[in-house]
Amino acid sequence: MQIFYSDHFVLPLPPGHRFPMAKYSLLRDRIEASGLGAGGALRVPEAATDAELATVHHPDYLRRVTEGTLTPQEVRRMGFPWSPGLVERSRRSVGGTLGAGRAALEDGVGVNLSGGTHHAFADRGEGFCVFNDVAVATRVIQREGLAGRIAVLDLDVHQGNGTAAIFRGDPSAFTLSVHGANNFPFRKEASDLDLELPDGSGDEAFLAAAKRGVEEALERSGADLAFYLAGADPFHGDRLGRLAMTKGGLEDRDHLVFRLCSQAGVPVAVVMGGGYAPFVEDTVDIHFNTVRIASGYAAAGTDGLDEAKRSAVSHER
Repeated sequence: MQIFYSDHFVLPLPPGHRFPMAKYSLLRDRIEASGLGAGGALRVPEAATDAELATVHHPDYLRRVTEGTLTPQEVRRMGFPWSPGLVERSRRSVGGTLGAGRAALEDGVGVNLSGGTHHAFADRGEGFCVFNDVAVATRVIQREGLAGRIAVLDLDVHQGNGTAAIFRGDPSAFTLSVHGANNFPFRKEASDLDLELPDGSGDEAFLAAAKRGVEEALERSGADLAFYLAGADPFHGDRLGRLAMTKGGLEDRDHLVFRLCSQAGVPVAVVMGGGYAPFVEDTVDIHFNTVRIASGYAAAGTDGLDEAKRSAVSHER
């Protein structure tokens, strides 16, 4: 299983910033210590090019991000201060998701140790998201003829509003979002399937919604490839989460997604999504468990995957 990382491309943040950048390097350390990264599995992605980013993002927005000429209001909405490091890190994160998507089509499962920037719209960033990595990877993979129909399985605690807006009305990309009803973003977009949960929902409610959502998404999409946003932020006590899942429940969520995709013969590219637990080690535990579970499914192989690969380019985009 190929695992892409970009934590050494530093996004400088001021002291006290609430985004837990340290989780990415700590996660890679855990993976290396566990042996999951052995044999060249850990890879540094190429930076997404302007041409790749322009499959989704407006040219003027790309130019202003690259040149650092975003307005103060745009920077505030994005949640990160602008720097050259922000641009490079954001490009590498998109490149990691593109790499994970291609790897999934080759091997059944691929992983990006960042990504899940689902609040980025075509013309703006929002909520710690600069470029929409899954949307860009979807468009590039479709244009390369590697897959025609994509399912976005967004099980982060926040609605994937940018992704929903980008793919609105596009039958080649099915968007599922299972999220907290009262959480950010407070103005929701319309995904192909939105399943909302009240504050305090725990394992049972989330897993029931996830099962219904993933089954319906796979059935309705006829997907050749799934992108799985495996956010750690449904965890109880997460500072930005408002749900109440346990670590065991989140592991059950991961097994559920991989099992259902395996049964449908759909390769899975995993991205990390959010995670803002008071103790960063809890977020790292959850993300690590996702990668560990993904590795188990990759090693076992996915039922029907060869058939899925053979049919991947037969669907019309």
